[in-house]
Amino acid sequence: MRRWTARLLALTVVLGVLAVDAEVRADPLPSWNETTSKAQILSFIDQVTDPASPDYVTPAERIAVFDNDGTLWGEKPFYFQLFFAVDKLKELAEQDPAIVNSPAREAAIAGDFEALFAGGEEALLDVIFASHADISVDDFTADVREWLATARHPVTGRRYDGMVYQPMLELLSALRDNGFSTWIVSGGGIHFIRAFADDVYGIPPEQVIGSTVKTVYEVVDGVPVIMKTPAIGFIDDKAGKPVAIDAHIGRRPIFAGGNSDGDFEMLEYVTSGEGPRFGLLIHHTDAARESAYDRDSSVGRLDRGLDEAGERGWLVVDMAEDWAAIYPGP
Repeated sequence: MRRWTARLLALTVVLGVLAVDAEVRADPLPSWNETTSKAQILSFIDQVTDPASPDYVTPAERIAVFDNDGTLWGEKPFYFQLFFAVDKLKELAEQDPAIVNSPAREAAIAGDFEALFAGGEEALLDVIFASHADISVDDFTADVREWLATARHPVTGRRYDGMVYQPMLELLSALRDNGFSTWIVSGGGIHFIRAFADDVYGIPPEQVIGSTVKTVYEVVDGVPVIMKTPAIGFIDDKAGKPVAIDAHIGRRPIFAGGNSDGDFEMLEYVTSGEGPRFGLLIHHTDAARESAYDRDSSVGRLDRGLDEAGERGWLVVDMAEDWAAIYPGP
């Protein structure tokens, strides 16, 4: 009798574990609270992947595009790529102090970001060119990866690639599990994001679209390389995003996610196509766990998008209400 009781108890425990495991596996978005936002996302995925649905979309057409800064990872107090640029400039200045030959570079080295931003786009490009040009793409990629492994965010103390949004990682995985291809379409630098996108997001480099400096082919010490030059190639922001999507993808995606008015044209382009479409905006409302900002922010400003999201049928995700967690881990 005792033997059967023990077996029954063991079977009960196993079944309980399996039930819990099944429940976890059944929820593709465990870091999303049970709100209408989560329900709308899951409903759309079901709608376009069920062959019996009138809105079924073939796998080839299941394309989802996402902004990066403020959508997939943080962007405060300013874009993470600028932190990299300043740190790289400091490193270069130690090797050759003569490189600090402008007020913008002096401000960056001193950590005087107020003075740097006061110089406008010209000052920022000066710092970007100093740290992103006259280097091969391979060497630049190695520099970015080394920086990500060692640098820490000045406020959170986290690694920058540890400040990705856990709910968005889950959304990317859920889409891919349902036959979507996921792409990044960012105003950030294409080579900067390609350095980590596969490891962090599961998005391969060929599915990263971003801003570029002009590049040239050279043979250096007998080795063919692609060199980055101090000249703008393409700015992948605002109206540039749909243009880049057409050039790189060649199909109109059916799902788009962003967080700012810089993503407005991308969402507009994606959701204006025929058939089922989904537009998503991340609204930064969580001052306690991350940051709260929208209309008046100098970085990630969300104004027109808030005003027009409702009439355009776009989902506005409230980070404080819709997300049970912000970053991976504790």
